[in-house]
Order: sequence, then C-alpha cells, then structure tokens
Amino acid sequence: MRLFLAINLDPAVRRAIVEAAAPLRAVAPDLAWVREPQLHLTVKFLGEQPDDLAPTLSDALRGVGERNRTIDVEIGGIGAFPNFRRPRVVWIGVTPEPKLELLHHDVESTCEALGIPVDGKPFRPHLTLARVKPRSGDPRMLRELARVAPDVDYVEEVIITGVDLMASELTTAGSRYRLLASIPLRD
Repeated sequence: MRLFLAINLDPAVRRAIVEAAAPLRAVAPDLAWVREPQLHLTVKFLGEQPDDLAPTLSDALRGVGERNRTIDVEIGGIGAFPNFRRPRVVWIGVTPEPKLELLHHDVESTCEALGIPVDGKPFRPHLTLARVKPRSGDPRMLRELARVAPDVDYVEEVIITGVDLMASELTTAGSRYRLLASIPLRD
C-alpha cells in the first residue's frame, strides 16, 4: 500500500485556507487543486510499502509521540516550488519551528530503523495547494498567479497535536486518503 505520514488540520482551518486561496484558484483554474479534506502537512512520504508494515510502523511511531511535545506553528504565505517562474507545486507555508524539525528528524530516524530510506531533501514544511501539470502551465496564467499570490492574506496559529499514518489510493478521480493510525504528541 502507498503510505505517508501527515499532520492533518482541523476542518475549520482547512476551510479557511481554501477560502483564502480562492483568488489563486480564480486566476489559475487549470491547476490540479488539492481538495479541502486532503490538505495536510506531509512529514514523510513512504511510497509503496508492504501491507504488514503499517502496524509495525504505527507501533514504532508511538515512541515518536512519547518523545515529542505538541508544537505551535503559524501557517501563512504563498509560495511555489521551485519558484513562480517554473512552478510545479503551489503551497502555503508553515513557519520554521525547531520542535517541528526535531519531530521530522525523529520520524526519519524511526523509519530508517525499520529499513525505510531517509529522504535526502531538506524538510520544508508546507501544505500543497495545487500541482502544475505540464499542459496547465500557460505562461500568462502563471504570471497572474505570481502577481496575485502576495495578496493572499492568511495567517493562522495552529497547534500540532499528533502525526497520522495515512494510506493513499490512486484512482481515476484522484487520490483517496485513509487514516490508518493517529499518534498523539505529549502535552
């Protein structure tokens, strides 16, 4: 099964993010916009894994929850990877927070101990809002998207209380996510 570890947000926060991003969707409707229920912060993408890994991983992650406390972060600011001239992903940012970095490192170490390779890229916490498909990258639309992005006025304080083990199933209608386990962080 296809697995990832995520920080899922309260539905009211997801709704507010979608509403704040409405001007972006208006100028770039052809992008692959993430549906509201699927907005999340990815801690680690695990990819295709054997079915029997999920319970083992869930048990191992309980230690991560016991070692890490809840984390206050701020969500806000629109950006693109690699940039707005050649975007592949449009995102809303999560402020760098040392406790979130430590949580990510603990997750990586725990996964590595189970034989899952460490992701060599730097951890850049964000919530993906949209993906730019090769055929949806009209230069005029992308310039307009870059022009509108700084005007999105959304900032929200959020308390991260846990990490969720998720399964992702690819369908013709897009990805469907299923919660497999919730690992709470200490208060």
